[in-house]
Amino acid sequence: MTGTSGARVVVIGAGMGGLATAARLAAAGHRVTVVEQAPTVGGKVGWFSREGFGFDTGPSLLTLPGVYRDLFSATGTPLEQHVDLVPLDPACRYRLSDGTWFDLPGAVRAGAQPGTDDPDAGHAAGVATALDTALGAGAGRQWLAVLDRSCRMWEASRDAVLRRPLRGAATLARYATRLDDLRTIAPWLSIRDLGRRMLPDARLRPLLDRYATYSGSDPRQAPAVLATAAWVEHAFGSWYVRGGIRRLGDAVHERALALGTDVRTGVAVTEVMLDGASVAGVRLATGEQVAADVVVSAVDVAHLVRDLLPHGDRHRAGAGRLRRGTPSMSGFVMLLALKGRTPMLSHHTVMFPADYDDEFDSVFGTGRQTGRPRPVPDPAVYISAPDDPATRPDDVHEAWFVLVNAPRHCPHDPAAGVDWRARDGAGVPLAESYADHLLEVMARRGLDVRDRLLWRQVRTPADLEEQTGSVGGSIYGSSGNGARSAFLRPANTTSIRGLYLTGGSAHPGGGLPLVALSAEIVAGLVDGFLGGRAGSPNTMRT
Repeated sequence: MTGTSGARVVVIGAGMGGLATAARLAAAGHRVTVVEQAPTVGGKVGWFSREGFGFDTGPSLLTLPGVYRDLFSATGTPLEQHVDLVPLDPACRYRLSDGTWFDLPGAVRAGAQPGTDDPDAGHAAGVATALDTALGAGAGRQWLAVLDRSCRMWEASRDAVLRRPLRGAATLARYATRLDDLRTIAPWLSIRDLGRRMLPDARLRPLLDRYATYSGSDPRQAPAVLATAAWVEHAFGSWYVRGGIRRLGDAVHERALALGTDVRTGVAVTEVMLDGASVAGVRLATGEQVAADVVVSAVDVAHLVRDLLPHGDRHRAGAGRLRRGTPSMSGFVMLLALKGRTPMLSHHTVMFPADYDDEFDSVFGTGRQTGRPRPVPDPAVYISAPDDPATRPDDVHEAWFVLVNAPRHCPHDPAAGVDWRARDGAGVPLAESYADHLLEVMARRGLDVRDRLLWRQVRTPADLEEQTGSVGGSIYGSSGNGARSAFLRPANTTSIRGLYLTGGSAHPGGGLPLVALSAEIVAGLVDGFLGGRAGSPNTMRT
């Protein structure tokens, strides 16, 4: 153990950020209680099973596995003793709007270990060849140039931003004295701007635009620095956890328990109790009060501010930044149980629409859809279909997770989102009619599974809000829309003494790697607050 204070810590929410924070704080010697309103842990890292079919209901791949290697090394035994990481090759199969299909090679081959930030020349050549073959000579060179730029963005931002507490505009101001880094990150450019400058072949631009959606954002407004995700996938690979990504959530949960964390599920926190300017603990829906020296909120910051803090203290936990930001997009999910096998099926498939801009206008209620968000008529379709016996009853069936971007659930404000529980004039639920529509869209793009469908399970933004507490079903809390958005997320500290923020809606953002980095930052801040003796942050291992 790295600390001896034995302080009382309550973590609100047992998603990946909350569990990772709990594990680190318990390893430091603190007495940690995690309170989760859902009956199970994991948050958005969920699992659904029925009739022998199994589905990850949240993330379907892991990038930057070194972040979790750091977590497990810092708190006990190595990650590989708990989960089986499988590299994905190809990384993804794409269908462009003109009907062109191609595979993008994976960065790491089977049998390799995640651990290098210098992908070999053979991989880069394979990526270039795949693109040249599909789109014509020169396409590969254009994409490699984007990867080079995103690599430099990564090097300029990973330690200065991703592993340190956020200081608002001051974080961005630090770059003003580092002109080379400032020019590389180019906060005045959006991802769309970057694509227009570096990708003369417009067919490649949707591949880059898609990385904005990793943070629930619009590529026309999201800062170009989010393109670092392209380099991360290229350099460190895309990984699957055998048995489902949910196994990673189980492993983090088990680590927290092994370190003495008390994890309480099926009970909601109704109030963060304060004693003047400091936290005093939390009040549960049962009426019980749990005293604490530190409270770490791992729930959606909007939920914390709106529902859990006394009215006069809401501004002290990031309410101002929430008002200045745009809520992230949500997602509409279909879980499909299919008979038969699909030839040449990839683990990940993305099929792009003819009009990608209409997708973002529809989701955010902008442009042609100003003030009128709607389910996207012709969306990009993302399919995850792991070749994993854990996901199917036998070798003659398949389980598909199908995701499209969607506006938030806002039943009382049609200018801000959609009522996903509405019915049409004939009484047909919107969720079911839209699911039928998506199956038709998939069929038009060459993947017609309607005659193979045994059953489907639909999950809307309304379901996501209900199950995880994410306001409106916003997957990442705040979006990355806006030039300074990455620097204006709710910080990990608040002006309420002893109250900290972790998880996908706080700095540095959503997604499996970032919430684990958030946990690392918060554990360090709490240790400093309590006067512990934690060491300096680990160097990120990838």
